[in-house]
Amino acid sequence: MISIGGVIGTGLFLGTATALENGGPVGLLLGYVAMGTVCYSVMVSLGEMVAYLPLPGGHIKLAERFVDPAFSFVMGWNYWYNWTIILPAELSAASVLINYWNESVNNAAWITICLVVVVTINMFGAGVYGECEFIFASIKVITITGLIILGIVLDLGGGPNHDRLGFRYWKHPGPFVQYGGIGGSKGQFLGWWAVLTQAAFSFIGTEIVAIAAGEAKNPRRNLPKAIKRVYIRILLFYIGGVNIQRRQVPFVIAIKTAGIKGLPSVINAALLTSAWSAASSDLYTSSRALYGLAMVGNAPKIFNRTSKKGLPYVSLTFCSLFATLAYMGVSTGSGTVFNWFVNTIAGLMTWFGICVTYIRFYKGMKVQGYDRKDLPYASFLQPYAAWYAMGACLFICFFSGWNVFLKGKWATDTFVTNYLPLALFPVLYFGAKLWFRIPMVRPEEMDFVTGLKEIEADTYDEPPPRNWAEAFWQWLM
Repeated sequence: MISIGGVIGTGLFLGTATALENGGPVGLLLGYVAMGTVCYSVMVSLGEMVAYLPLPGGHIKLAERFVDPAFSFVMGWNYWYNWTIILPAELSAASVLINYWNESVNNAAWITICLVVVVTINMFGAGVYGECEFIFASIKVITITGLIILGIVLDLGGGPNHDRLGFRYWKHPGPFVQYGGIGGSKGQFLGWWAVLTQAAFSFIGTEIVAIAAGEAKNPRRNLPKAIKRVYIRILLFYIGGVNIQRRQVPFVIAIKTAGIKGLPSVINAALLTSAWSAASSDLYTSSRALYGLAMVGNAPKIFNRTSKKGLPYVSLTFCSLFATLAYMGVSTGSGTVFNWFVNTIAGLMTWFGICVTYIRFYKGMKVQGYDRKDLPYASFLQPYAAWYAMGACLFICFFSGWNVFLKGKWATDTFVTNYLPLALFPVLYFGAKLWFRIPMVRPEEMDFVTGLKEIEADTYDEPPPRNWAEAFWQWLM
């Protein structure tokens, strides 16, 4: 359910409106399809490694084994920054959603309530977090499925006003948008490219399942199942949802246009749980990232402390403190400053690092004579999928701030916030290389054995289903 929840986020419900405005209905669809292929390539790369070695710290720990400590250092801190800074943004989003019903109360009050709930969920450990994510993800699945069905009905004229919307907007204003008023195929291409970064924000987070691997039950059995079904969720929820919106305006506007009363409040409540879920996942992921950094010596040892049940309470407490940045959003001026830190580049650089780690993993297995067919999960697309995703992530990051170079569009803050995370990645890596002075791990010396016996000892066969309902549930989950 974490893998499902990672695919369905506020980016799908809220972010597609901006993407539709920039790219048009077909540009929106093609942009999400393109980013979906990158997301799937990253996940099959990550899945192959974590299904074999489901270690605490996920891909941060794997980077140390298969690349070098310096790469693990930059991967860990980049990942920690990404989720730590998004946490307060999600809390701010939750407070804004509550304003739909009540605007008289200061947003700081709603932020405080949401923060207490999120911290409490995480303080009870992975078990409670997992149960809450199950509930949140179930709400997300029901919501998006219902919206897709409703979208089809409205497209076909089944709404209260019986207005048939299907493909009307392909003709006017048209399938593509001329971005910034730029004519011809150039303007249409730029509109499609503008969709990519928005789509990336929507997809980033699917890798959370790797961070949870170290605390998951029977990970060698369950992780391959989750990875194998990622493409179904991408196609069904994202491409399916976007496909409905390409024929019309976004979901909530379509519902209002169709004259359906009461439903917008229901949708808003579902969006609120989505933001809550995202904030809870952000805190869980950032605390485990910091714990993983401490485990490999890239953060102070104090963050390595855990309770008797294995909860990294020091890391969790420290990461919770950054959630207070959400209060910056209450003030217009400070909110602008805060928004400078929130972008998709750090997330895409995490995907880039995962692919680099997998390419090294693949090379090591080949040199040491391992047969990938014996792995708990192996994709026939490798190593080409990893090379494709690695190049795509770097390419998208490099051109992420292209719009500031258009005539009259220069914005220093946009340029800096887009390219600073990209520039810091190599700076931190080479700085760490000078500090650690440890060469890159040679393929013939890579460690594929440490911790393997313990992992295999915890692996067991799932009990056979007793009826068709249990059989379907085991297939789905």
